Amino acid sequence: MKIAFESQLFLKGNKTGIAWCADNLIRGISKSTDYECQLNYFSKGCDEEKLAAMKEYQTVGVTLKPCRFFKAAWYKLVWPFLPLPYRWFFGGDCQITQFFNFVIPPGVKGKKITIVHDMAHLACRETVRLKNRTWLDLTLKQSCRRADVVLTVSEFSKSEIMKYLKVPEAKIKVMYPGVDLELFHNGYAEEAIERAKAKYQISGEYILYLGTIEPRKNLQRLIEAYELLVRSKKAEDLPKLVLAGGKGWLCDDIYQAAEKPELQDKVLFTGYIDEQDSPLLLSGAKFFCFPSLYEGFGMPPIEAMACGTPVLAGRAASVPEVLGECAVYVDPFSTEDIADGIGRILNDEDLQAHLRTVGLECVKRYDWSNSVRTLREIYERLVQS
Repeated sequence: MKIAFESQLFLKGNKTGIAWCADNLIRGISKSTDYECQLNYFSKGCDEEKLAAMKEYQTVGVTLKPCRFFKAAWYKLVWPFLPLPYRWFFGGDCQITQFFNFVIPPGVKGKKITIVHDMAHLACRETVRLKNRTWLDLTLKQSCRRADVVLTVSEFSKSEIMKYLKVPEAKIKVMYPGVDLELFHNGYAEEAIERAKAKYQISGEYILYLGTIEPRKNLQRLIEAYELLVRSKKAEDLPKLVLAGGKGWLCDDIYQAAEKPELQDKVLFTGYIDEQDSPLLLSGAKFFCFPSLYEGFGMPPIEAMACGTPVLAGRAASVPEVLGECAVYVDPFSTEDIADGIGRILNDEDLQAHLRTVGLECVKRYDWSNSVRTLREIYERLVQS
């Protein structure tokens, strides 16, 4: 079976959730000798260092299929209005083409699958960048019509796709993502954790958020909740609040919320975290905060649990489905409730120990081998049909 993977997302900035999902699925599928895999991408105008990094996939038996005469930005600009066939750039000899990032362009030969991760652009529009909202408004409904299968990452997201896009239930398949247990685990040495902390100028105990700094992650309320605790307690008794991750959009208010005098030296922004440092910072945290307003799945709290770190999470969207009874939940719209949840975990060592234990059990449900198995079954059914 010959499968093409649309891989332009590997040539953008630092990898975030969707790109890591694509990476793990491609590596998992390529392990099987039943598949001949290729990566489709426009290489013209791309960063040479990132293009060189694509060659790493050749080491796992994947063929590279770059289009060298056209830019990805040109195609993205043109195809919603002038339906240039995708096969003109990448051929039509693959039985299946897999898209990871919501949309499918016109003129793809063979069966087509896309992953629609969430409906944030319709469910909470004010938290999504305008250009992303506009792009998905313009292309997503038609992309779902083109798809032979629409994959999504939770039952919650499945219900949202049916609600907002009216995609038939039979066309949508749920495939939970996995966590890389070779990277995220609770076996790191204290010396390695301390080196990672020093790299990002973190000292002492800390509460951690790890992810993009953007409105949907509800970080302004998290900072305000932390401020309530600073005001109500002796500040030196409270671990620092570390917000780790690259800048998203509309993040100025988040940074400004941490500029109050009483929060100086208490709230730390680290910037983007290198892949190998993420599990070290997760392992070293007192607990992990994830008060997000809307998630299709929400990988960071699962990664925290894999590192043996307790989790506080917002009771919203897919998060209770994914984490089950393995986290302390708060109302993400209530600053006071977030503050109460933080205090509850900090002041209860038995609760911390319980969360570590049940969290490690929760993680066992999210193995990339299960995701790959689901995807293989879908591929087989499509080709047989």
